[in-house]
Amino acid sequence: MPMPEALQEVLDTLAMFPDKQDRIQTLIAYSEQYQAPPKDIAERPYPEANRVPGCESEVFVWVRRVGEGIKAYYAVDNPQGVSAMALCAILDGALSGKSPDEIQEVPDEIVYEIFGRELSMGKSMGLMGIVRMTKALAKSA
Repeated sequence: MPMPEALQEVLDTLAMFPDKQDRIQTLIAYSEQYQAPPKDIAERPYPEANRVPGCESEVFVWVRRVGEGIKAYYAVDNPQGVSAMALCAILDGALSGKSPDEIQEVPDEIVYEIFGRELSMGKSMGLMGIVRMTKALAKSA
């Protein structure tokens, strides 16, 4: 199944760093690009309907139509949730403006390609939950 080009570019960039520390620094740089949703999208307390089930970093997701594509917004309530912030920034940058059908092409397992298979079961399930919720909301947007 083809992957959105911008997301493939992120994977290609990460593949350039075989050293684990370089890869971690790159992911931290992505996390620093994370932006909380604007107030016209959501304000605290965030609705439970937008909470990603099972995510340790307490992530919330919203999706809005923008022309033919969608724009996803993410709130990461845990300030220690660097992996969640990195994934949200990557998904936001790579998928904004894509059609719901294109977003459905993103495999849940992209989490392993981004972060590696060393993730704990809980963290990997939470991060995959972010991908799944983005896809589900995009499908119904």
